[in-house]
Amino acid sequence: MTALPASPVLVRTWFGDDGAWAALAEEVRTPSEDGFLADVTLLDDPAFAGLDAEALREKQTAGPIVSFLADETTLTGPEHPVLAVRVLPRRDGDQRDFAPFRVVPAELWSVENNLNLANLDWADFTRSAGVDGVFRGFGQ
Repeated sequence: MTALPASPVLVRTWFGDDGAWAALAEEVRTPSEDGFLADVTLLDDPAFAGLDAEALREKQTAGPIVSFLADETTLTGPEHPVLAVRVLPRRDGDQRDFAPFRVVPAELWSVENNLNLANLDWADFTRSAGVDGVFRGFGQ
């Protein structure tokens, strides 16, 4: 399988709809109202077909705190909810819950910027996610 860079990535893992991927890529590349963008490398390589959160953690052990997956749920859902995965290895004794959560593309910048710069913690986003587990922004 193709190697991952030591920087945040958005990996396409489902290849059933090229138009949905193109639309997601455009959403991710669109700045927020305040001009913020997610600093992610978009990876569109069939070698990553079926890659899941655990495999991403195993493949990206150096570099970012969080990276992202565009799976079938992302590319078939009306909101394109991207899967946020904490890839930074745990420290000994760390018992915090770092379960993946979903984020709408318009808020991907907030998750990527704030987690990879350590401005906010994983729980800040998971506590602010909707009952469906999707982060749509603070106060949503």
